[in-house]
Amino acid sequence: MQTDKVIDYIVDWLGTYAKDSGLNGFVVGVSGGIDSAVTSTLCAKTGMETLALNMPIYQAEDQYARSSAHIAWLESAFENVKGHHVDLSPLLDAVSTCFSKAIQDDLTMANTRSRLRMVTLYAHATHHRMLVAGTGNKVEDFGVGFYTKHGDGGVDISPIADLVKSEVYELAKALGIMEDIQNAAPTDGLFEDNRTDEGQIGASYPELEWAMGFDGDPGALTGREKQVMEIYTRFNRTNRHKMEPIPVCIIPDSLRD
Repeated sequence: MQTDKVIDYIVDWLGTYAKDSGLNGFVVGVSGGIDSAVTSTLCAKTGMETLALNMPIYQAEDQYARSSAHIAWLESAFENVKGHHVDLSPLLDAVSTCFSKAIQDDLTMANTRSRLRMVTLYAHATHHRMLVAGTGNKVEDFGVGFYTKHGDGGVDISPIADLVKSEVYELAKALGIMEDIQNAAPTDGLFEDNRTDEGQIGASYPELEWAMGFDGDPGALTGREKQVMEIYTRFNRTNRHKMEPIPVCIIPDSLRD
């Protein structure tokens, strides 16, 4: 990949889209992970106003520290970046008092955390007349659907959604993203036990990239390759509803007569 040219292309695409939309810039949720670090830096490089939000919800200390450090780096490197800290832990507590205990399982509450962050991003975006920039990569968004519908999947634009995870790491290195972020195990940060993406999915991102690009006969696979393909296929099938437009019931013309 021609990394420098890809960076310039995305930065130009972001700036053109924002200006054509008549908006002032971008709002990005910064998690302390590689995807949000790359996305926020690309937005910053447009020269347009960029608001980097740190939105902890009972966050693991290492995730919070990486997010804070990245935002501080952005602010020092780009005059157009402003960081903002919003502790959403009290908001999750308030929501928890409204939800029946019967529905407060791990996945439900993890998705609720993601959707609270989406609401926060759009509150700031609306007030400042900005676009919410998504941080999902191609494997997450179009391979295994590893994101929360109407949570971190609720965005205006997706600048890195055509890049697989390994390509995101290439951009991170070229952009000078801090090594702590580049070396951190990918995690969605939505569970209190700090579980990793690989732990949740059962396969690493390099393995998922391989499965996503595989064009042979799946029936001929054996061992770990067969297992990874089964994992990829299961996630892709189960999460297809996230990756396709919301189904619309089209009424036949004959019923309108």
